[in-house]
Amino acid sequence: MATLKDIQLKISAVKKTRQITKAMNMVAASRLRGAQSGMEAFRPFAGKFAEVLGSLAERAGEETNPLLVPKEEVKNIHVVLCTSDRGLCGGFNANLIEKAAAFMKEKAGADIAFSLTNFGKKGRDWCRKENLQIDSEHLGVVGTTIPFSIASTAGKTLVDAFLADTYDEVYIIYAEFVSMARQIPGLQQLLPIPPIETGETEESEAAGAYLPEHICEPSTDALLGDMLPKNVYVQIYSALLETSTSEHAARMMAMDNATKACNDMLENLTLVYNKARQAAITAELMDIVGGAEALKG
Repeated sequence: MATLKDIQLKISAVKKTRQITKAMNMVAASRLRGAQSGMEAFRPFAGKFAEVLGSLAERAGEETNPLLVPKEEVKNIHVVLCTSDRGLCGGFNANLIEKAAAFMKEKAGADIAFSLTNFGKKGRDWCRKENLQIDSEHLGVVGTTIPFSIASTAGKTLVDAFLADTYDEVYIIYAEFVSMARQIPGLQQLLPIPPIETGETEESEAAGAYLPEHICEPSTDALLGDMLPKNVYVQIYSALLETSTSEHAARMMAMDNATKACNDMLENLTLVYNKARQAAITAELMDIVGGAEALKG
């Protein structure tokens, strides 16, 4: 049985751990508010951008821009993997890495080559461990205030590589923020740009709802050629915002669970300490009584 001093040391260590988890929980909650507000502010812009782009793409036709045309043969697949730079956020990074591994396993073939762009240290470390080809890495981006230039620079590199036939398909894997308690790994095709939803439904067409037609200056084709690359930048930036918000939410939940676990451990250790202390007192009393009886005899 552990001594009283050993139990006291364990209680002291658990209390210090609880202080750390509480502090990290508050820091994550503070950063989450800023990240969530930025993500929610960008969502309407991304939705309206996709709506306008979908309307233009529908009128111009798929053959007007090479970014819309799938390659005849797919041999080089590029994956943009968004993870965090730090741990202590539960299964957040493990789920994203598992999603990437499952996707690559599904697409794997004899002539298929994979390459990756990493946002975040955890994904970069996994790629190195698995000996995967890393074409680009961006560390210290997710989890902080993300400038749009980060997404535009990475997106321009991907667009140029796609047009140069270096990549045949480009996908992005990120964490989609659903709620404070739920963040799910998401997979989205960036290039070639898939058919864009315009928000028009059969019900709205049958009801004769007003569907706006955008007047383009210059021509639709010229405008589409300028907006399609920007659509890639917007999708990357949106994925980074979602991942950043999801990281802070996951860390806050993980630290909250760790704090609760510390409280449970303190209750159990306090009970063990009281039992050990009572047993020690009882043993001392027995020694005193035994000594007194011996003196009487």
